[in-house]
Amino acid sequence: PSSPCRSIMSAPEQQQAQPPLPTVAAASEAAELDAANRYEAVVPHWFYCKVMDSRERWIPFSTQDSERLEEAHGSGRDKEDQVVPTSGGRYDVHLKKRQRVAVYWEEEVSEVRRCTWFYKGDKDNKYIPYSETFSKELEEAYMIAVTLDEWKKKLESPSREIIILHNPKLMVHYHPVATSDDWGSTPTEQGRPRTVKRGVENIAAEIPNGEPVQIDHLVFVVHGIGPACDIRFRSIVQCVNDFRNVSLSMLQAHFKKAQEQQQIGRVEFLPVNWHSSLHSTGVDVDLERITLPSINRLRHFINDTILDVFFYNSSTYCQTIVDTVASEMNRLYQLFLQRNPLFKGGVSIAGHSLGSLILFDLLTNQKAAPGEDEHSKEGSRTTSSNRGIEEVKEILKELELSEYCDVFEKEKMDRQALFLCTEKNLKEMGIPLGPRMKILHYIGSKTEMQHEAESRSPSQHDPDSTDDGRNCQYRDVGLGQVSANYPQLNYKPTIFFAFGSPIGMFLTVRGVKRIDPNYSLPTCKGFFNIFHPFDPVAYRIEPMIIPDLEFEPMLLPHHKGRKRMHLGMVKGSPSPPAPGSCCSPQPNNDPSCLSELKEGLTRMSVDLKNNLLGSLRVAWQSFTRAPLPAVEAASTDAEAEAEAGTEKQPDTKPDETPTAVKEEASHINVGRLNGGNRIDYVLQEKPIESFNEYLFALQGHLCYWESEDTVLLVLKEIYQTQGITLDQPLPGSQ
Repeated sequence: PSSPCRSIMSAPEQQQAQPPLPTVAAASEAAELDAANRYEAVVPHWFYCKVMDSRERWIPFSTQDSERLEEAHGSGRDKEDQVVPTSGGRYDVHLKKRQRVAVYWEEEVSEVRRCTWFYKGDKDNKYIPYSETFSKELEEAYMIAVTLDEWKKKLESPSREIIILHNPKLMVHYHPVATSDDWGSTPTEQGRPRTVKRGVENIAAEIPNGEPVQIDHLVFVVHGIGPACDIRFRSIVQCVNDFRNVSLSMLQAHFKKAQEQQQIGRVEFLPVNWHSSLHSTGVDVDLERITLPSINRLRHFINDTILDVFFYNSSTYCQTIVDTVASEMNRLYQLFLQRNPLFKGGVSIAGHSLGSLILFDLLTNQKAAPGEDEHSKEGSRTTSSNRGIEEVKEILKELELSEYCDVFEKEKMDRQALFLCTEKNLKEMGIPLGPRMKILHYIGSKTEMQHEAESRSPSQHDPDSTDDGRNCQYRDVGLGQVSANYPQLNYKPTIFFAFGSPIGMFLTVRGVKRIDPNYSLPTCKGFFNIFHPFDPVAYRIEPMIIPDLEFEPMLLPHHKGRKRMHLGMVKGSPSPPAPGSCCSPQPNNDPSCLSELKEGLTRMSVDLKNNLLGSLRVAWQSFTRAPLPAVEAASTDAEAEAEAGTEKQPDTKPDETPTAVKEEASHINVGRLNGGNRIDYVLQEKPIESFNEYLFALQGHLCYWESEDTVLLVLKEIYQTQGITLDQPLPGSQ
């Protein structure tokens, strides 16, 4: 009785309707069979092989690059050794040789393969492509099996391994128990079977779409001490790759409108390596002879990393370092222009740790072109005799002795020569007694004020002195620099970014008590000092410009447009700031904020479980094998503590500042070093990092490469020079 109720048709109608049903099902099954028997050629994708942790990893080219390679291959150009630029022009693929070669830096050549068939590896479950020749054999066997519907086909690979095609969805690779058998037996199907897949779409590979072709700006990135730049012992090339990848994701997230309107493309970041050139001078052999045999690995670590700071303070090796950095940036710039003849964008530079100090010293010794801003010309007078004469005129003007300018110019008297003058010299030049006394008193007072730096700069001036005093204050930025012939760059950098920089500390140690507010770098108008609050190597710059005013550095906005949960709390208050405040666009009890702490704790537990042993293994290898690159660190104690922490540490930030105070601080005039804008920017530390600042000190110094907040500030400032702004202004930003 129930079945008629569930049926719309009557019983006779159902009986009449039933016979056609098997016919429809049979037709559908036949259609599926026909479709299965219709062979469709596999779509190839291009891969390259990278050796990581002593293992070969096959990495897919982007969709854009793979299509370009396939097009060149299909046209037969691979027989002529056609070269195809890939990875945004940073690598060339030689089709005939099947090789991937780095363009801008030295790197081991990678094998390239046109891939269609894959098998799962037995160690890390990642798919490995078969050789192109054997893939063709597999494809032919598959085509016959599909066309004739004959499966269970066996193929033997060149290494005598067996592949069986059971059906289109089940194909297995058997690894024989013994590849060589003394009894001459044939390979069997014994051993652990491995999955075989046809086509890249079946192996769940993460294939990027590719990078925008248009390059809007070029940034050179200089590393700090040692050959490794992060806690995973990675090179500057790998770290800059991360920085570039983060920039591409930030462009998509925060410059979407400009991308859709095709106003922007991308920013190219290129690494600059000076460490290898320094340590190829033979100094390592000299150090080896005097290094004690005890704690051998630790001493090699120090020789390879920490000593870079001392090398830079040696006139001999400082010259090698600045020559290498400048020549490498000039070489990269010329090579980039050759490969990108339509490039019309600007160039900026970025330095991490000691690299930022090297760049700062280079920039303070650049020569501004004639007719440029007056302050920039004054800042570059230290290396120009003509400008030195002009400087003497300024001194005479201050002393109300302008009528003697022609006499000093005729004698080609620059500032250094003036300070070497005696009364006898001035008398021989025809200077009367009164003016002579004025000049000699001036020389004596200035010499006494900077007695400790006479080899580098004639005087250290009182900040309240006259125009000449301010001019000398500009020169005081170079006070105590190692005596070297600083090379000139072939371009004028738009902005200088310093990450985790000790510039402030080095200037102070050199004897620079303050930086004149009117000073600016001769050829670079922008300067940003970016640091993590727990970075033990980072120092501020702004207090050297305004020493009498206490104010916090600018809080770097979170890339998601909010303060981190724990930073939203005002000291002594159990509740977060008002939701409408400039630093908190969202209520801080928003699930996205609360979940961040949970994510941090979860990530830390996972890292401790999965990666701590790996970190310890790498660290142990550095002491048990030949010296490996070591990380930049302030102390080995901090290094040991930080290895128990998480593996990554991007965006971050320090002590909390009330909204009103922070807003007021953003309008503080900190001089011309960054065009009147703020210089010091501090990241927001993660919730998990706030639990123990000592534990995360080392990570704080190495976090910038994957920091979304750092990258976003770099992009924002670069594109601001082109009149392009973020889709939505970030709260708390200038």
